[in-house]
Formats: sequence, structure tokens, C-alpha cells
Amino acid sequence: MSSFPSSSPHDVVKNRWLGFLIWQSIASTSIYLFSSSLLLHRHPSSLLSLLSFISFHLSLVLLSLSLFLLSSPHPEPSASLPELTAAFLKVSLRSLIGGFSNPSFAADSRLRVRRALASALFLVICGVSGFLSVGAVCGDSSELVDGIGLVGLGLKGAVFGLVFGIHYLYRKRWVLKFPIVQRPLFYSFKMGLPSSSKRALKMSIQAFVCSFLFMLFLPEQFKNKRTLGRHIIQQFRFFIGMYTVSLCWEICYHLLQVVHTRRSIFAPPQGSAAAETNPSEILLETLEQSTPKSLLQYLAYLDLCMVSESNMEPWRRAAFFEETGETYRRVINVCLRPLEQFASKIAEGLEGFSGDKSDFLAQQLSPPMDIQVQSRLFEAFNDFQLYAWCARILAALTARSHWEDRYGIAQLTGCNVAAVSTLLSSLLAVEACLGKRTNPQSAHLLGPASIKWATLSSGRKDNVPAITSKKRGVILHSKAYAMADVLRTSIYQIVSTFQADMQANAKASTLEKNWIGEGKPLFGTRAILVQKLCLFLEYHAV
Repeated sequence: MSSFPSSSPHDVVKNRWLGFLIWQSIASTSIYLFSSSLLLHRHPSSLLSLLSFISFHLSLVLLSLSLFLLSSPHPEPSASLPELTAAFLKVSLRSLIGGFSNPSFAADSRLRVRRALASALFLVICGVSGFLSVGAVCGDSSELVDGIGLVGLGLKGAVFGLVFGIHYLYRKRWVLKFPIVQRPLFYSFKMGLPSSSKRALKMSIQAFVCSFLFMLFLPEQFKNKRTLGRHIIQQFRFFIGMYTVSLCWEICYHLLQVVHTRRSIFAPPQGSAAAETNPSEILLETLEQSTPKSLLQYLAYLDLCMVSESNMEPWRRAAFFEETGETYRRVINVCLRPLEQFASKIAEGLEGFSGDKSDFLAQQLSPPMDIQVQSRLFEAFNDFQLYAWCARILAALTARSHWEDRYGIAQLTGCNVAAVSTLLSSLLAVEACLGKRTNPQSAHLLGPASIKWATLSSGRKDNVPAITSKKRGVILHSKAYAMADVLRTSIYQIVSTFQADMQANAKASTLEKNWIGEGKPLFGTRAILVQKLCLFLEYHAV
């Protein structure tokens, strides 16, 4: 983990970018010198080696810059080729006739088009970097004199760069994945070396085959006419050089993930005057004023989650429960807001199944509606990591307020009620995506010993069909189950802490008043939320 000076929290990303460049240069130089001296038999004192070294590092700087600019802490939708064509036609039409404006296009499609153009630029940079890298690593003195042979070698490297770029975009490797356990920098880097080596080997084999097929269609002047023995040796040197470049690129990608997903402490140094007066101001300002869904905001949420759940810095968590209650209210609000947006997005995505159509079969036989709902729900789960952090923070702070809140501000300000209501509403929304019933059980359906008698589905519109059950292998389905598990665990953490209080309220029929917010919930009704909370209280919620 790392800390930063309290005077400029926005320098965190810049400092990490500079640190990433330094570590990437050290690792790549070590690999390059080892392969050049031992495997490729190149003399480090020659002019060719100096030019190759400069070209190699220039390509890595270009690649590192493109990886940094393309990376994001959450998946961002990209426009397809038809959407790019439609956007181009709309812009052209607006420029020709004038006065034509579409706010929805400017808000939604512009971001998709920008992401698509950034991906296309990334592929171009990968091709150029591959041209320079492979030519620098695999080229010898004879190919330097013969410029056409060196160009042919560089074209093979460009093919490798395109293969790497396409695989990088298709697998969405540009999404920063924050580790569950925060380890020291060197240990995290060391743990990823075996997997990086395996991926580099697979990438080298794929690129080698693609470059061999590509060379079959090139003119004869780009092909080196050598004997069979020298041709085999050249291909072996080319594969070793390509593996060297691929390993450097994979390590570059791994370093980017490790450096930019480490925890950063958004607090003044312990013992300073700021730590004694208001140690939470830096964190709260970063959460409230930073760009939404930016890396800086994600790092602030990660820091808040670590403070809430662990006992490494109890003095920071104790500052949340100050006497006025303003700090605790701000902390809870910055965690409630993303979950409220999450539940609202799911509710909007499921609107197509709660309209006038009451026949489930008619709804499920409508492919356009199904595709539209799938797209809306997929976008709702894009910020899964942020929603999981917010749920964990709410649960941890609400549970710890039972012991650490000396002034009772968590209950008096209504933060406990808001936290429980929001978590329950979010869970109901996720369970609706998984096809579970959201309407409360009627009293006449309860038999002896409170056994709930099974009933046939009437097909009415108060039920929600299983949107994700048609494709159980898709990412949406796995994220919905993972998010439901996080929300259930968070609610159980609160219930297990306040179990005696909730059971007393349930007997006195005041459970709804003390733990469920007034007004219409974000998803479902108050009756459903009370019933769901009772299931958690009885440890029957699954």
C-alpha cells in the first residue's frame, strides 16, 4: 500500500504512471540484455545494438502509453461498426442541414464512438510497436544493410502486434482488476510472472503462425532467400525474439495492473495536526469531487473499504463517528448513491417485462425486447466492483456502529435505516434478474408450522421471468449471482450484529419502523422488504 501527500491527492495517478514506467523499463531492459547476449548472440558494444536498444524502448514507451490511456477500472461500452456508420451519418446530416440536435445521441453514442476510436488507435500503436520491437530484437547486421529484409522482419512484428492487440481488446484485458488481498508490490509482481510467461508463450506461437501465413502473400523481395539450414536458424531466432517481445509486453501489462490497483491511503500522516482535527476530509473530498468512475475515485472507495473492514487504522474509522454526525452521514451517502443507481438501472431494465403484457410466453418470444433487456442489465452490472465495495462498506460500518458509535449517530441520523433498506432493495433487484419471485406470500398460503404451500404460476405481471437463465454461461449471469452473494453476506453481517434488537422489534411489531425507510423503496414494496428482512432474521434467506 502507499500513501501520498495530503496537499495534492490528484497526483496519485500521475505518480503511479511514472512508477509504472520506471519498473517497466527495468524489467524490459533486463530481459532484452539477457536475450541479446545469450540467445541472439549480439555484441552489446556495436552500433547496431545501440540502435536496436533505442528502438526497442521507444516501442515499449508507445505501448505503455496506449495501455495506460485505454485502461479503465470498469468496462466501458464500445460502438460497433454499424453504430460508427450511423454516428458518422448523423454528424454529417447535422452539419449539412444545421439545427439538428439529439441530446441522447450526444450523451450515449458519443462515449461509445470515442471508445471505439480509442480501440482502433490502440491497434495501430500495437502494430507500430510490434514493427519496431521485433525488428530491434531479431534484426542482425545483414538485415540492417538489406533494408528490404529488415522491412519484411518488421512486417512480421506488425502482425504480432495486431494479434496481441486483438486478443487484448477481445478479452477486455484493459479493465483493471482489483485484487481481493492487497499484497506488497514486489510480491504481487513476482506472483504474476509464471502466468505472464505462459501467456507470452501462447501469444508467440499464435503470432508465429499468423506471421508465417502472412509472409506467403508478400512479394518475393521481402523474403530472404537462404539455404534450408540458415532458414531454420533464422526462424528459430525469430521465434525467440518474438517470445522476448511478447514476454516484455505481458510483463508491462501485469505491471500496469499491479501498480494501478494497489491501495492508496487518502489520509494525512498519523500524528500530524490534520490527523488530529479532521482525518477524513481528504478521503471524502476525493469521493465527492473526483470524476465519477475514474481510477482516483475507485482507489478512494478501496481505501474506505479497507478502513471500514479492517483494524489496521482504527483511528481513521473512529473519526467517522464524531459527535455532530456530519462525517458519518457523508460517508454513508457516498456509498448509498452507487447502490441506488444500481437498483434504479435494474428496475429500468426490467420495465419491458412489467408493462401491459401479462403473458410470459408472449414476452419470451419477443427477441427485440429480450436483446434490449439483456443489454440494459449488462450495462447495469458494469460497475460490479464499485457496488460490491459500497455494500461491504455499508455492512461493516453499520455493524461496527453497534460497538464504536458512542453518540448513537448511526441510528439517530437514519443511516442504519437507509443502509438496510438500500441493501434489501438492491438484493431484490438482483434476485429479480435471476427469476425469483418479488411479491410477498399471502397469509392464506401458509399452512401448519408456517409451511408455504407451492402454487402454480399464474403468469401475471407481478412476477419477473428469469432474464439470465437462458444463457447461464454469460458474464451477466455470473455477475448477478456474485452480486447477490455479496449483498446477502452484507445483510447477514448487519442482522447477526443487531439480532437481539431486531428480534425484540419484531415481537413488538416495530421492525418496519426502525429498520425500513419510509416511502416507496428503490425496488419492490415496503411489505416485501419487511418480509425479506424477517427471512434474514430467521436465517432462511438464500
